Amino acid sequence: MNKSLSQPFFFQAGPRAVLLLHGFTGSSADVRMLGRYLEKKGYTTLAPHYKGHGVQPEELITTGPADWWQDVKAAYQQLQDAGYEEIAVAGLSLGGVMALNVALNNPVKGIVTMCAPMTMRTTDIMFEGVLKYAKDYKKYEGKSDAEIDAEVSSIANKGMPSLQQLREFIAQTRKEIDMIYAPIFVVQATNDEVIDTDSANIIYNQTESLEKHIKWYENSKHVITLDQEKDQLHEDIYRFLEGLNWAH
Repeated sequence: MNKSLSQPFFFQAGPRAVLLLHGFTGSSADVRMLGRYLEKKGYTTLAPHYKGHGVQPEELITTGPADWWQDVKAAYQQLQDAGYEEIAVAGLSLGGVMALNVALNNPVKGIVTMCAPMTMRTTDIMFEGVLKYAKDYKKYEGKSDAEIDAEVSSIANKGMPSLQQLREFIAQTRKEIDMIYAPIFVVQATNDEVIDTDSANIIYNQTESLEKHIKWYENSKHVITLDQEKDQLHEDIYRFLEGLNWAH
């Protein structure tokens, strides 16, 4: 974790805006390189942080999908308030699920989902990700192994009650995606070690968009935006965005 990278960003360029959404336990660092790439191509990009993300893990476990959705809505509103009338949305993992919800509730030019889950493994597996985040965060802070073990153990004992709500949020999204008509580009890493890769087929097949694309990246894992095919991913997303029906 790099503190200089774990801040929300708003790169203002042209009139076309893209809302970039990070994953569960992630931060804007997940999508910063993509944001910079699009900025160079003349796109404005905004990436918020969800409550409890990019901060102490003790804060994360007290938050849930209702909080995170509020942050996503506020970010969309921030773009509108700044005068951006045409907005596309792209999200990694949970950010992809959020992107689908943005499209269900607001006008969007297009949607990019990257390794977005439509089924969720047991909350135990999700909680392992929380504990890994806690460990990495505390290591970055420079704490001793003994301190890290004690603090992570304390988090493990507390648990994260909202993980069940996260499962329900994903399930509810899946039920509603047949109401999505905006153009969509579904991105999936073939070697995704976190989610069921069939989620990509579910999104592709169940959205009603007339313009839809799906691409599998053979050499990438779950955090595809930081993996070895990221340059190709950037180009593919740019090509998709360029093909949308922008007024400006």
